[in-house]
Amino acid sequence: MSDRTKTLGIGDQAPDFELPTQDERIVRLKDYRGRSNVVLLFYPLAWTPV
Repeated sequence: MSDRTKTLGIGDQAPDFELPTQDERIVRLKDYRGRSNVVLLFYPLAWTPV
């Protein structure tokens, strides 16, 4: 299994990643390591037409 498809368990450290925000800034996980908790929320239906 590659790192891209690895399932994380409770307490596992997340791999570093970067994602664009809605205003086109790049956010990197490593920028927050050691500073605060990070919570990721996914709203898969947020941009889906009803």
